Amino acid sequence: MNKDTIEKTQFIQVIERLKGYAISSYGKQRIEELTPSSNLALVKNRLRETAEAKALLLANLHVPFMGLSNIEHLTNQVEKGFILDPHELIDYADFLRSGRLIQNFMEKNKSLSPLLANYSLAIQTFSDVEDDIYRTIRNNQIDTEASRELRKIRRSIQECEREIEEKLSKFLRSSGNKSKIQEFIIVKKNERFTVPIKATYKNQISGTIVDASSKGTTVFIEPAGVTKLNDKLYGLKLAESAEVYQIQSALTGMIAEQMTTVKLNIDIIAEYDAIFARGKYSRDIGGREPQVNREGYTHFVNVKHTLLGKQAVPLNLTLGKDHHALTITGPNAGGKTVVLKTLGLITLQVMIGMEIMADEPTEIALYDQIFVDIGDQQSIENALSTFSGHMSNISAIMKEAQANSLILLDELGSGTEPNEGAALAIAIMEAFYQKGCTVVTTTHYGEIKRYSTLHPDFVTAAMAFDAATLSPRYQLIMGETGESNAFWIANKMALNEQVVAKAQSYLDNREYHLEKRTQRQPKHVVVAREVQESVPLSKGDRVLYLENGQQAIVFAEDEKRQTVVILSNEELVEVPKKRLKLEIPATQLYPSDYDLDSLFTSYHYRKEKRDLERGSKKAHKKLQKEMRARREQL
Repeated sequence: MNKDTIEKTQFIQVIERLKGYAISSYGKQRIEELTPSSNLALVKNRLRETAEAKALLLANLHVPFMGLSNIEHLTNQVEKGFILDPHELIDYADFLRSGRLIQNFMEKNKSLSPLLANYSLAIQTFSDVEDDIYRTIRNNQIDTEASRELRKIRRSIQECEREIEEKLSKFLRSSGNKSKIQEFIIVKKNERFTVPIKATYKNQISGTIVDASSKGTTVFIEPAGVTKLNDKLYGLKLAESAEVYQIQSALTGMIAEQMTTVKLNIDIIAEYDAIFARGKYSRDIGGREPQVNREGYTHFVNVKHTLLGKQAVPLNLTLGKDHHALTITGPNAGGKTVVLKTLGLITLQVMIGMEIMADEPTEIALYDQIFVDIGDQQSIENALSTFSGHMSNISAIMKEAQANSLILLDELGSGTEPNEGAALAIAIMEAFYQKGCTVVTTTHYGEIKRYSTLHPDFVTAAMAFDAATLSPRYQLIMGETGESNAFWIANKMALNEQVVAKAQSYLDNREYHLEKRTQRQPKHVVVAREVQESVPLSKGDRVLYLENGQQAIVFAEDEKRQTVVILSNEELVEVPKKRLKLEIPATQLYPSDYDLDSLFTSYHYRKEKRDLERGSKKAHKKLQKEMRARREQL
């Protein structure tokens, strides 16, 4: 599947959430490797797996996954020739045992999950290996009865330790030693049995100083009478370690001998882990299995965006039966892009066997390819504008797209001259349609809406908009044509009613008022100057430039110099403040949250370009910083 599609639809985020439900690294890897498929039989099989796993979970039945979380690490250790310690051997035995238990579990519950029960028939059992490990290890230690030699060595150790303790106890009870002893206990230091002696008497005791206290007031001495016994004990401990190692090596070897078959079990159980991850995810979101088809028919009934959760506004749409292309209209921030992402994301999820938040009879079409062009495609590195970026992306999509592809295009044709953009957008939509693709686009352009209304295989849909509150409702209404609501917003912002009415008439009949107005120089210029010098000006204020009688927009005021930078004839010029007359403050012209800087975008662009051309270090550093930020986002 196209990488850009995976990223722009947020499918990666869904996969990461799904991985969180897997127990093992093998299961997580299986989920990562899941590829959206358009094969109808495969997708139906995946959905059936998910449904059966969820059915078991909802019945409070849990698959006995034992030792699975650590199995990859242990298997790598065995394959590299390392010897497993007792704890690791028990973990591996638990995993081997889990294969047998899973097989029994599936057989017992095959009425709920016949397909998953069938998979368990391929699991191999290793009863001999399990039994040997469990019999040999007790409390995470090699049991004394594991071998005759180990039993003999440990009996000798016990006898030697008992003899040492007897001799040291006799030493402690001796009346001649009582005054020299710090504490009447036997202390083991560095694997040697010692007694604590006052440091002042250390030279009066026959024996070896093994250790001393941190303050130096006590020394731990091995009396001469137990030195040979300690040496003997040390040798017995080495022999014990060697025998234990041999037993662990033999048990690890048994696992290694069966590794090829064990790995087959790992594959099957890892697949179970991935399937039950889908089941757990579906259980938690209240997922439902949709119908699927290869006929390009999609029918959404109260479908919710997976990442938005239960608070998402349900989406209802039908596509591919009576119409094979959809044009979505409506205001900015009304949810048009979310519709595209939801359609792409839900389709991808179903294609890997995930259930979705939807009502019956939701049905999903399986596509061979899904392509998206969503978001800002601007690229500083490749010197691409937003429009150029979109065209570059669409060009690449057009080369790859084939019949039974889903094409999702956001704000097609935007970023350039509206008439040219609309014409180009219609030609692109038509080209994809003629290829046999299912095309879904969003637009503001009236000509695209008109084309979609006229075409017999296209259908329009509008995003619901609350005109009273000027707020989107995020609901898609099939068969409707939405507006951008520019006039509603203008009225809400208290723009002059006559201006709005004239704009509506221009939209309806395109008969513009073209009479030339004779410009007159304002009288009483001196009085106007005196008034202007005392009036503070703000960015965005509309002023009259008395020098030429033209209107301008304030960019910045220099109070010390009593000058103002204004935007006049698309250029910024600095003029004396007294030559300006305030007409309408910015607060009356624009909404409170309006971005006034956007009025001067072209100036900043020209300024940055001039700075770059003349080699300004500051401008180049700024450009490099923007490039780095862009790379991090990608």
